[in-house]
Amino acid sequence: MSQLPRPQSQYTNHLGQPVGEPLPDWTARPGPARTVMEGRLCRLEPLQASRHADALYEAHALDAEGRNWTYLPYGPFASPEDLARWIESVESSDDPLFFAIIDLVTQQPTGWASYLRIDPTMGTIEVGHLAYSPALQRTPAATEAMYLMMRRAFDELGYRRYEWKCNSLNAPSWNAAERLGFRYEGTFRQAVVHK
Repeated sequence: MSQLPRPQSQYTNHLGQPVGEPLPDWTARPGPARTVMEGRLCRLEPLQASRHADALYEAHALDAEGRNWTYLPYGPFASPEDLARWIESVESSDDPLFFAIIDLVTQQPTGWASYLRIDPTMGTIEVGHLAYSPALQRTPAATEAMYLMMRRAFDELGYRRYEWKCNSLNAPSWNAAERLGFRYEGTFRQAVVHK
């Protein structure tokens, strides 16, 4: 087995063992609320089948080959009703907590994202289930959507860690994560079975 780099710490406990930075005033953080996040280019609002399914189906239909669904555990959807049924199955979940991404120019939803693996006790939260339609991909609104979610996690809720995990073969997701400032921390081998 190859040697992994051993983390170093300048802190020790009463037994002389290396430990992480002390957080004597740390308290559990609140969970994220199912409320709107407003930006200059987009708005994130709780995902709802009755409000978003038809327009999201149309937006994702622009991906005629279905490439956007390769690394997601669901989709592509055969009809607006099929997508609506899936949204209904997740729209009341607190973890993952889904948000529709609304383009403020067109006032139409162009994708969705979620918070997941929410751990208020440790102050860690992950972003995932990013389903950006072609109209949203590689746009300033796509970047702003991630900024709004980060701002809520760090500035509003006081979380310590914000994670993004993606399939190591998903180059567009990998590139977006790096552009947004995420750092590679390792590979979770055999973590996901793909459809």
